[in-house]
Order: sequence, then C-alpha cells, then structure tokens
Amino acid sequence: MADVVFEGVSRRYGSKVALDGVSLTAPDRRFTVLCGPPGSGKSVLLRMLVGLETPDEGRILIGGQDVTDTPPAQRPVGYVPQSFALYPHLTVRQNIGYPLKLAGAPAPRIAEQVGRVAELLSIQHLLDKTPDLLSGGEKQRVAVARGLSREARVFVLDDPLVGLDYKLRERLMGDLKLLAAELGATFLYAASDPLETLTMAQELAVLERGRVVRKGPVEQVYAEPGNEAAMRLVGFPRANLLPGRWQGGAVEAGPFRFPVAGRGEGQEVLVGLRPEDAGAPGRGVTAQGTVTLVEDLGAELVVYLDCGGQPLTVIRLAEEGAPGLGQPLAFGVSPSDLLVFDRRTGDALGRGAA
Repeated sequence: MADVVFEGVSRRYGSKVALDGVSLTAPDRRFTVLCGPPGSGKSVLLRMLVGLETPDEGRILIGGQDVTDTPPAQRPVGYVPQSFALYPHLTVRQNIGYPLKLAGAPAPRIAEQVGRVAELLSIQHLLDKTPDLLSGGEKQRVAVARGLSREARVFVLDDPLVGLDYKLRERLMGDLKLLAAELGATFLYAASDPLETLTMAQELAVLERGRVVRKGPVEQVYAEPGNEAAMRLVGFPRANLLPGRWQGGAVEAGPFRFPVAGRGEGQEVLVGLRPEDAGAPGRGVTAQGTVTLVEDLGAELVVYLDCGGQPLTVIRLAEEGAPGLGQPLAFGVSPSDLLVFDRRTGDALGRGAA
C-alpha cells in the first residue's frame, strides 16, 4: 500500500502562512490532483512530500510509514518539478538516468529503466541528443521521464505542463494517464488549469489560502462543490458566480430570481451556474443576455453574454448555429442547477427550489 497521508501539516515563512493545518489522504494507486490558485499551497505541499521542505507542524506518511524527517533520496518518491531544468551537457539518456546514478544503481539497471520510461513516453529516438536539440515539448517529456525513472511507489508532478501550447498539453495529459495506469503507482499532481484538473483527476483536493476546502472523487466534487472556491476552480469553462441577495424567501442575482429552501434570509450571496447547465428557454428560470463573444470549441460554442451589466457564460451546441454579436440570446436554467454560497465565507447554503 502507498497511501500518502498529510496529518495537520503547516508551513510558515515568517508571518506568511503557506499551509494551515492541512490533513489530506491521497489513496493508493489513484491519481490525485491538487488544484488551486497561485499561492494556495499546492507546490509547498508537494515539496514537503518530496523532502525539499519540512513542515513546521504535522507529519507525512507513505504507506503508513512516517517520512517527515526522512532524507529525500531515501523516500520512495519520483519527482517532476514545474521547471524541467535539464542538464545541458548531458544527453537525454544521461539526464533520465541521473537520479538512478545518484542513488547508486548499477549501470545495467539504469539502462533498463531509462529504456522503459523512454518507450512509455515515446522518446527512444531522442536518447542520444542533448537538450539544445530538443523542442519545448520534447524537453518536457524528458523531464517527466527523469522523474518517473526511479522505482518509486509515489510520483509527484508539480504543474508539469505549464507553459505548453494546448495541443501538446492535451497529448501529454493522455500520455500521463496511460503511464499512471501502466505503473500502478500513487500519483499526486498539482494543476492550475481547470481543463487539466478535470482531465487528469480521479481524486481531487481544492486548496485555497493554504487550506483544503474540498476533497473527494472528482465527480463528487464537481456535482457538489460545497464551497465557492471549488465551484470556481473545478470546471471548464469556469462556472459563473453572480453576486446577489437572499430576500423574501428568494435569491436575486443578475438576471435570476428564484426560491431557495433553507435559512439565509438577508444574506449577501454568490450564485453559481455552470455554463453547460444553461439550456433552452422555458426550463425553470428563463433569462436573456446580449452576445458579446463566441468561442468555437468544435462540437460546442462558448457564448459570453452581458445580462444587464452582469457577464455570464453559457454553452451551445455548434449544430444550433452561432448567435451573432450584439444579438439577444434567451436561455433557461433549472432552479436546482443554481447553487447559492455565502459571499463572506464561501460556504454552500443550498440550491434553487422548484
């Protein structure tokens, strides 16, 4: 078993709190994604797991063993940092095998491991080249291969695809998912991009200001975010969040007015709506906006609207045809797809009621 467990982990830099009592389990042989905005603590948490930083409080366990004070080289962890920083004077073969060489592995074992990960990532033809002869995507593959060359039980990837173009990121995301299944190891992956988060995750942890605000299987977090941050960060295109007020048994926010079950009378709220949940007019709550921009995603169109000064995003099927800029567009929303959050705390308050 290679569950990774963080127990009450905190990290401070002077007066700045980077992590505040984080408790989190990344299950054995699952792909766990940490998502959150810059400064939320994702990289700090992963660097502590690798052994590059030490928590001020709390402990870290791998497979039930406390590794909080274990030197990095003695932890069963492979690491792919955000910056691939390949050694320019070494060949690809030597770069990939370098962590094994540092660990004192015999030459035949290094050669075997390098060949294996190179084949998994389809970079066998690059092994005798130096980094200056590689494209950005090829360098990224080599960096991933170097991190995966160790015979580890846990692999840590810190936003490894940042800065790559969309097509290359899409291809590498597919490669990494296949690789995770092939290796049968526990993966922890920091992502700042919402598409990466949804594509890669089996388990998900949402971080905000050094705390885990939501965790669980990705489908569960998506369906029941439980917190404004999870609603905002999990989903592509990003969810709409409209400021509003709970008054007279109903919530008013942007073009919407709808009843809500629960207690929140008089509260300032945020109303969350995923773009894909806005359908044809006549569904529950009907609203209208003026088209300001249309993005073509192939089978779908992302339509940006101005609803009386409130920006709002909806999705339409491409077969329905693209609405013209400046034209009105009506749409309907089921009240149960409108999620209400406390504007001050971010906590979920309820959903729209029929």
